Amino acid sequence: MSYSSSGYRGAGAKLLSRYSVGVGDSVEVATEDGELVGVLMPRYESASEDYIVIKLKSGYNTGIQVAKIKSITKLPKSEAAAAAAKAEKVSVESKQLPKVALISTGGTIASKVDYRTGGVRAALSASELYASVPELANYASIDPEVLLSEYSENLKPEHWTMIANKVAEKIMAGKYAGIIVSHGTDTMHYTAAALCFALQNLPVPVVLVGAQRSSDRPSSDAALNLLGATAFAARSEVAGVFVAMHAGTSDDTVACHVGTRVRKNHTSRRDAFESIDATPVALVRNGAIEMQQKSEIELAKRRSGADIKLQPNFDGRVILLKYYPGFDPRLIEHAASAGYRAIILEGTGLGHVSKYCFPALQKAADAGVMVCMTSQCIWGRVRMTVYDTGRDLLNIGVIPLSDMISEAATVKAMWALANSKDVESTKKVMQENIANEISSSIPI
Repeated sequence: MSYSSSGYRGAGAKLLSRYSVGVGDSVEVATEDGELVGVLMPRYESASEDYIVIKLKSGYNTGIQVAKIKSITKLPKSEAAAAAAKAEKVSVESKQLPKVALISTGGTIASKVDYRTGGVRAALSASELYASVPELANYASIDPEVLLSEYSENLKPEHWTMIANKVAEKIMAGKYAGIIVSHGTDTMHYTAAALCFALQNLPVPVVLVGAQRSSDRPSSDAALNLLGATAFAARSEVAGVFVAMHAGTSDDTVACHVGTRVRKNHTSRRDAFESIDATPVALVRNGAIEMQQKSEIELAKRRSGADIKLQPNFDGRVILLKYYPGFDPRLIEHAASAGYRAIILEGTGLGHVSKYCFPALQKAADAGVMVCMTSQCIWGRVRMTVYDTGRDLLNIGVIPLSDMISEAATVKAMWALANSKDVESTKKVMQENIANEISSSIPI
């Protein structure tokens, strides 16, 4: 048996070979300090050869020094693995469970960690899914497919088109109660907004889901997020595009957010995603869906049929510029001369930038570049009639985007440019509420 591909070499590899055990085996390790039971894990290739690593029942990994190991006993197939296999069989064969398509684009949901390289790979066969999250069998029969295996920071508008087309294909097949898209968290809110515009008149929920912490960590949010997304996709009475992620730091509740009103607001916390100027549309606790609908969000109802409005194309010639004291107006001039067709400004407060930017903005507007204004503030809406700075910007032709989130505005501009016949129709589309990107009942 070769152990090099699992990161073991030298003394560690010889020890494992002596007892005929390999990565993934359940083992009991007798040491000078007592006995430990767990699953033998792979290692980073640069790690010391004098240790082996097992994952304990608690979920934590522990290293054991080879010199202290007296014996290793390979244990029979665990009850958990048997239960997972049974759960898979029940889920796949049951005709009573709703069928849900799971489209993987990357991220850490149900992924496997390669300890040799430190990377992750998709683990989205039916058997791997149910083995890692056997409770899925209580909610749906999952039909997984790997579309992309990319870190989310590498995704481009053309990837949004691919994802939208794949989702449309699944919906038009007419056999799925809902669609799940697994996705890296860093740009998940961009993709969610893109799907909101590209896929309209949806008959079922399309739920994006990710994990802040990888599935090999005891603090991972992967399993609960996937369970919440599956329950919502399979059984919710609403349709549209949503993001399902932890609602809090405890491991008990998943929040489902509207795709155009959600933002990642923390780098690493499990409850990093929040609805902006809205409330989550639902909370999922123990598989039960608790709708939280408020007046600012209009949700479509689930319906039969597979007819949708698919407009999956995006024009990437859009730039998002954040204003700051000392901002150089030549950045605006450069964007216009570089061929960008739209500029999304993240202005201060109610939607302001310095008067020193006015000539550059006028030049861009005269050249046919669409210029839109959002706010750097997380909550509240742009209101450019309060101060003379805002009124001057309106006179130049800058378009206020109310409480549209900057990320959603950037995506919408790409979509509007690709699906409008001219600049004027694009401007009109930007001010229309298409997918709850503009809310109607927040305080000014």
